[in-house]
Amino acid sequence: MPTTTTKADALEILRTLVGRDDAFFHEGQFEAIETLVDDRRRALVVQRTGWGKSAVYFVATLLLRRRGAGPTILVSPLLALMRDQIAAASRAGVRAVAINSTNPHEWGDVLRQLAADDVDVLLVSPERLNNPAFREQQLPALVSRVGMLVVDEAHCISDWGHDFRPDYRRLRELIARMPEGVPVLATTATANSRVVQDVAEQLDTPRSDGDGVAGVVTIRGPLARTSLRLGVLRLPDASGRLGWLLSHLAELPGSGIIYTLTVAAAEDTARLLREAGHEVRAYTGQTDPGEREESERLLKDNQVKALIATSALGMGFDKPDLGFVLHLGAPSSPVAYYQQVGRAGRATANADVLLLPGSEDEAIWQYFATASMPDQARAETVIGALVAAGGTPMSTPALEARVNIRRTPLELLLKVLDVDGAVKRVQGGWVATGEPWTYDRDRYARIAAERVAEQQHMIDYEQTSGCRMEFLQRTLDDDTASPCGRCDNCAGIWYPASVGSAAAAAAASSLDRVGVVIEPRAQWPTGADRLGVPVRGKISPDERMLEGRALARLTDLGWGGTLRAVFSPTNVDAPASPQLIAACIRVLGQWGWRERPAAVVSMPSRAHPLLVESVAEALAVAGRLPYLGVLDLAGTGPKGEPGGNSAYRLSSVWGAFAVGPELASALPSLTGPVLLVDDLIDSRWTLTVAARMLRQRGARGVLPFALALRG
Repeated sequence: MPTTTTKADALEILRTLVGRDDAFFHEGQFEAIETLVDDRRRALVVQRTGWGKSAVYFVATLLLRRRGAGPTILVSPLLALMRDQIAAASRAGVRAVAINSTNPHEWGDVLRQLAADDVDVLLVSPERLNNPAFREQQLPALVSRVGMLVVDEAHCISDWGHDFRPDYRRLRELIARMPEGVPVLATTATANSRVVQDVAEQLDTPRSDGDGVAGVVTIRGPLARTSLRLGVLRLPDASGRLGWLLSHLAELPGSGIIYTLTVAAAEDTARLLREAGHEVRAYTGQTDPGEREESERLLKDNQVKALIATSALGMGFDKPDLGFVLHLGAPSSPVAYYQQVGRAGRATANADVLLLPGSEDEAIWQYFATASMPDQARAETVIGALVAAGGTPMSTPALEARVNIRRTPLELLLKVLDVDGAVKRVQGGWVATGEPWTYDRDRYARIAAERVAEQQHMIDYEQTSGCRMEFLQRTLDDDTASPCGRCDNCAGIWYPASVGSAAAAAAASSLDRVGVVIEPRAQWPTGADRLGVPVRGKISPDERMLEGRALARLTDLGWGGTLRAVFSPTNVDAPASPQLIAACIRVLGQWGWRERPAAVVSMPSRAHPLLVESVAEALAVAGRLPYLGVLDLAGTGPKGEPGGNSAYRLSSVWGAFAVGPELASALPSLTGPVLLVDDLIDSRWTLTVAARMLRQRGARGVLPFALALRG
């Protein structure tokens, strides 16, 4: 079909999509549409946020549908992104539906609509494509009549990218199954040359029928965001950063997003701002999905000043008039930073972007540094367990009970091994494929080194005296990079640097809050009996610990910094400082327990014995309680390292402690529960086992207290 006709038809659809009769294509948009519709080729589009990548695939979809093609499969990584894409599709007259984890009750209707050819775009997550039922029952029929395949946020394909997702790697197999003449489009705004090359190689996969493909057309535009005014403001501490927010949030244009590095920081910041009268909400991966959706709507409708968010609010959130993006703490790479600030100023002439880095940022990057690449020993353990199952599918919980890996990292590892061909997800769980698997040590070491380099680049961004937008563009290998003329280095400081005294005091008071609930374990972990621990089912109420308290989380903005220093591997064990003791005493004063403790006991600690005993003794003195000493270590004591799954964590501490004769004789005569003091808790199994022993020896109850909670 002639290109002139294609262009006229495409322009008609575009104007319907944006609701303007004078709309025209941005540079590169029609080139991409033509590549897909007329040439039926594969294209990789790397363009800045707000350029209009969704317009390319919606316009191309309707053009292909008019020519008799089947529906487009759009692989989309986030529910928020899917919601926005469906809304945008409807504005263009595109009939779009989704199959995802939140709408299984609608899947039957969706499949009937597909069968009746009443769907133009089917949105699916990469995880759904590997669901055995979907992959085996629905996907073959879809592939046989698909009109186009679109991979949105395609940088997730590349393990060199800042947001690598193993499920995206499986798209190589799907692309290879595409029938002849089916165009494939991949889009992203955050890809440097290494990522572009990697993604292009995935797209260039030969078809499964053995025929080659005509190569990948890469359409790459300038990544400068002329609407953004970038800046970096260094303040001495978290109190200063929060004080700045209290002083100046109301002055920021419109509504926006304030990013934090941790869930605790998002929740603490949102609480502080709400208490000061600001309409804000926390938005994290732990927020209820319904609440997240409501928060997105409130921000889009300008009914809140800001969402205080972790990276859970990232790709695909579409509010064209977002007025500002702030960061309390820096992301670990400039590429991730560019992706997040790209939410602002998409359809406005001006938007403010300010980074308030923290001295603790590097420690937090290290704390959260989880390799998306497999650990060799763990990978071989997982493969070995599946091989030993003899081809019988093993569910993730069942596998978790046989390997010392927690659920979330285990699921990630299984996905990586699935992509590598060593394991396969089938109905009922996972099986080993029998294919040889070799640990690619050199490749993973290069990726790890790249991650470290990215962190240094982020520090360089904070410290540069040159143009900040130009720096981000060069990090993304944009050869059109040039000074923006708007950032604080180009045009001078545009943001206030002052912190009001009242705001500083309020922030300091908020950060000085203490006390985090320690929930008691109520259930023994599945599979513990296979590891020699003779328990299963519910933990008897007569053997459970009571609800406890920790001073703070290691990730907290306030006391978290102090505690990270205390528990640093380079820190020498010593008695607690007077300030730390005073904070612990405040926790007890605010506890609100049903029954006051009658005595204090401490856990034995190999790493921090002086610290733990000093806290226990000080709390006993403050509460005028007897200090009954420390539990004994039994045999070699606890074994294992933090990070294993529940069954293994329990087995590593089972039988590791003992109640000495003097302590055993004192417990039955106590008139109230025991306050059990520990240093740093993670899985809570150490405290659970110790509490069970104390209860069995006559304690009326056990109130656990710890200096810090991980996470």
